[in-house]
Amino acid sequence: MELWFTEKHTEHVKFSIQVDRQLYSSQSEFQRIDIFSSKEFGRFLTLDGYMMLTQKDEFIYHEMMVHVPMAVHPKVRKVLVIGGGDGGTARELIRYPAIEQIDVVEIDEEVVSACRTHLPQTACGFDDERVRLYYEDGLKYVRRYEDAYDLILVDSTDPFGPGEGLFTKEFYGNCYKALKADGIMVNQHESPFYPNDAVAMQRAHKRIVDSFPISKVYQAHIPTYPSGHWLFGFASKRYHPLADQDADRWKALGIQTRYYNEQLHKGAFALPNYVEEMLEKVEG
Repeated sequence: MELWFTEKHTEHVKFSIQVDRQLYSSQSEFQRIDIFSSKEFGRFLTLDGYMMLTQKDEFIYHEMMVHVPMAVHPKVRKVLVIGGGDGGTARELIRYPAIEQIDVVEIDEEVVSACRTHLPQTACGFDDERVRLYYEDGLKYVRRYEDAYDLILVDSTDPFGPGEGLFTKEFYGNCYKALKADGIMVNQHESPFYPNDAVAMQRAHKRIVDSFPISKVYQAHIPTYPSGHWLFGFASKRYHPLADQDADRWKALGIQTRYYNEQLHKGAFALPNYVEEMLEKVEG
């Protein structure tokens, strides 16, 4: 008998992966958590039936979330990660010796526990002494801070369920307040390809543009996310993601990556025409 994980991307499109076995299943206070094993993508995590990461392609998402802003901001010392319960974003951050503090705010402690057990290649990010874990609502957490962080990474789920509040105008405004005068925020920005995802992407972009003086969008190819075409938002009080990129400084760190490089950094901000048109419609 064959076992398949299937995620509905639209009313007429489904994405499926053949599963060897189910390693973990739990209904937490917030969501259904499942971890499966597969021949093609290795182990993978789903929340409420939606793909969060796979062993085979998670490096793309986490490298693009972290290294793009780190190649722009010259002095990141204190970082806030909202979400990121799998540990992959923290794993990429701890590769920077100059970072002094990484606060990870994850609403669901069971996600962290499950990933520590079954996805150690990402959860190893939690083992560094600079990482501090807070199990609470990121929306409420960020309200308490002002002029506190150099970099905020919004490593959230999709804009419904536990992650819904992380796509609101209030949240982005609070992130702006919590950042220092030259701070950067990066968020996962959804996909522009399927109509429902595109609407969510435009809504988030509009709210970020209203909150930050510099707001740009960049892209990556992540095979197991809807359509494979995924966007990230780069929002800043001071730094421009291209004009202020310091490729030489970043290369001098000697960080070995599998997806990100200084040329790709530039190319990722060159968006297809159809995406540019969507963004322009909401930029005013």
